[in-house]
Amino acid sequence: MIRLQPIAQRFLLLATLLWATVFSAQETDPASGLIKAEGWQVVQSTCTECHAALLITQNAGNRSVWESRIRWMQETQGLRLLATDEEQTILDYLASNYPQKAATRRAALPAQQMPSNPYEAED
Repeated sequence: MIRLQPIAQRFLLLATLLWATVFSAQETDPASGLIKAEGWQVVQSTCTECHAALLITQNAGNRSVWESRIRWMQETQGLRLLATDEEQTILDYLASNYPQKAATRRAALPAQQMPSNPYEAED
C-alpha cells in the first residue's frame, strides 16, 4: 500500500471531490432550474404555463405518480388534454429526472421507546 504525506492526501481528496462535482453534476437551465435532458423544453413550455418550474423540481415520483398529477391537474386545475406524444415526453422526462425518492424521514420509534405523555389520562 502506498503511503501519502498528509498534504498529498488532502490534495488527492480535494482533486477527487472537484472531479466528482464537475463531472457528475447535471446541467440545469438557469431560468427554470429544470435539468437539461431530453424533453426538458417540452416540460418547460407546457408545465410552466400554469405554475413555476420550482413546483416540478421540488417534487419527485415514478411514472404513475407523475401521471396521476397530470390527471389531477386536468380534472381540477384546467390543464388541457395533452397530445399522446407530448404527454409521453413529459412523463419520460419527469420519471427519469425527478424519480421517486427513498423515504428521507427516519422510522417512528417503537412505543416502548417513546417517553410517557404527561397529558395522557391514567387508567
